[in-house]
Amino acid sequence: MRYRRLFLIGFFPLWQVAAAQAPATQASIESRLASLETLIERSSAAQAVEKSAAPEAQAARSKAREALKAARAAHASGDEAAAERQLAEARQQMMQAVRASAPGVRLAEQTKLDFERRLESTRALITAQKRVSAEKGTGADAIRGVEQRLEAALALREKGSMEAARAQLEESYLIAKASLGSMRAGDTLVRSLTFETKEEEYRYEVDRNDTHQMLLRVLLDGRSQAPGGQAAAAAERARGLRAKADELARRGEHAAAVRLLEDSTGELVKAIRGAGVYIPG
Repeated sequence: MRYRRLFLIGFFPLWQVAAAQAPATQASIESRLASLETLIERSSAAQAVEKSAAPEAQAARSKAREALKAARAAHASGDEAAAERQLAEARQQMMQAVRASAPGVRLAEQTKLDFERRLESTRALITAQKRVSAEKGTGADAIRGVEQRLEAALALREKGSMEAARAQLEESYLIAKASLGSMRAGDTLVRSLTFETKEEEYRYEVDRNDTHQMLLRVLLDGRSQAPGGQAAAAAERARGLRAKADELARRGEHAAAVRLLEDSTGELVKAIRGAGVYIPG
């Protein structure tokens, strides 16, 4: 609701003019007719309604136009009371049109914002991947794969295929995150600097395992069948190891839980490779 309030505030001067309760003189009626016409036909609010796919918004705007036309006719005939009623109706219907269009506008803007945020995060992960790859001399193939998917996502966005672009970008992000985690796995220097307790290390490994699980789900989402053979077996082993790790953690045995989580993530790496995507590990 907060967004909607901000949305309407952007049009406040026009609403204020249209809503002013001036004396019903010929000059004030004509001024309000002109203001409402601007609001309905040429304002930012009108543009938002024009772009909206919501049928309720279009229907309310049509009613606003009809009421404005009736107000003009009543004013021309000298029936100022009827003109006032029709002006109020036109104003109310246009407000309804803007409210009906706002969800679509909000959704489009939020989709764009989410895409930009995920794009920024993916690029940051790629930068980190390249840095670790240079240090360890591994992971170049995974980086190329991520960059190719990222380019495909941007190309889809340019074509206006936002849903496909978001799916491709999410895949790029998860591959980059999973690859970076795998490249750093076993790095005792990083761990000694990062983790003060085994419980903290366990939480890190949970996040890494979750990332690999999400990546596997995304890769298999568009498939009509579940993976077979070694990939399916690896995924099943990963689930079993994760369940045992979670049980150990509940008992406070975080060191043992970490080892099982590492094994679980290793099995997920095998399953991901079986799904056709190479990541280090």
